[in-house]
Amino acid sequence: MRRRSSLTSLLTAGALAATVLLTSQATGALDTAAPGTGDRTGTHASADSASRDARGAARHWVNTWTSMPQLTEPHNMPPAPFTEDGLVMDDTTLRQTVRVTVGGDRVRLRFSNAFGGTGLPITAASVALPEGGKAGTDAIRPGTSRPLTFSGRPSALVPVGAQVVSDPVDMKVAPGTNLAVTLYLADGQASNDITSHPGSRTTSHLLRGDHVAAEDLPGATATNHWYFLSGVETWSAKSTRAVAVLGDSLTDGRGSTTNGNDRWPDQWFDRLQARRGTARLAVLNQAAGGNRVLEDGLGPNVLARLDRDVLAQTGVESLIVFEGVNDIGTAAATEAAQERVAADLIAAYEQIVIRAHAHGIEVHGATLLPFGGNEMYDDPAGHRESARRKVNDWIRTSGRFDAVIDFDRAVRDPADPERLRPDLHDGDWLHLNPAGYGRLAAAVPGRLFR
Repeated sequence: MRRRSSLTSLLTAGALAATVLLTSQATGALDTAAPGTGDRTGTHASADSASRDARGAARHWVNTWTSMPQLTEPHNMPPAPFTEDGLVMDDTTLRQTVRVTVGGDRVRLRFSNAFGGTGLPITAASVALPEGGKAGTDAIRPGTSRPLTFSGRPSALVPVGAQVVSDPVDMKVAPGTNLAVTLYLADGQASNDITSHPGSRTTSHLLRGDHVAAEDLPGATATNHWYFLSGVETWSAKSTRAVAVLGDSLTDGRGSTTNGNDRWPDQWFDRLQARRGTARLAVLNQAAGGNRVLEDGLGPNVLARLDRDVLAQTGVESLIVFEGVNDIGTAAATEAAQERVAADLIAAYEQIVIRAHAHGIEVHGATLLPFGGNEMYDDPAGHRESARRKVNDWIRTSGRFDAVIDFDRAVRDPADPERLRPDLHDGDWLHLNPAGYGRLAAAVPGRLFR
């Protein structure tokens, strides 16, 4: 496994320093609560002491959960009455749950205003354990709520296009734990351009008033989207590392179970936890339905978001690229157009490899799944299928990727390789069901991440 270079560490530190209200500005309030935070500024303990726990064991920050920030489409805005003309979530509490991957002794959270039309004013925030450890619940376990601060302050204003990182919170989190994150916006965000991740496959809850510390939210309005929250980091053993996954709806989990956490990256993480050699590998799902490699779709294209979603994430040492079907499926169903999109995808994959390798990150290419029978993407002349096969042949044989993960082989119908197995898709011949996602999880070679 390649290790990040010292240059990469400095670049990552620089990216964090550029966000607002960062711990480099913190006062003495963080001196005992945030080892490893701001240690390059000289404000806190030395880098050597700050990188170790009370027992002297080496520790570092690692992203343990992510969601790809997107501009929220009109039909994915907060439900009434929480969206008004030019204003969202006025005097509103938002509670949402996320499932972290690896665990640790402390957590800190990232909130994004990447696509906001105005500053995002977070009045108060907290993190807790959900009641029963469940995803999608509006209740938290009594006594587990911890207030979040930002450079020692209880609130934060996230500028347009920026993110904010909370101060660390002492909270022992086991691998695979669900966390409940609660925000209160006293004045809302004064724009209808806001940042979210619509394909959460997890239920969030909205309620008027300040209920950040409330144990449950009776009468709250449910919605299956995440808003503003873009990452959770954990203070974990030095051997803990992360793998990021770039993908589209097949990785975002369309066809998976709401609040079931059975997307293929979730099921793969469960498999990793069962092996001692991979139990400290965080899995970061940086996918979005409708996303494309070459052109913007739902969210920025992969070439545009690579720096934000992979290179700037803490602890990333590996990358899986599983994207390109939407590029093929939305290009014209002509021989010339499909030859062009196949060539452009191959060139884009090479660019991704070059840029990731420059940061010491291994890149694994995953083959694209068949879509025969899908109403939107399948074409009678087979030009799109020809492009898919050309791209997959290159992924398998070019040697440009550090390794190949053959998802196509795992779920295609042996009797009709241009189609998915009938028992593994969700009815549209494009997206998988939980059993199909389990096949993808099982197809990732264990030897790649020992």
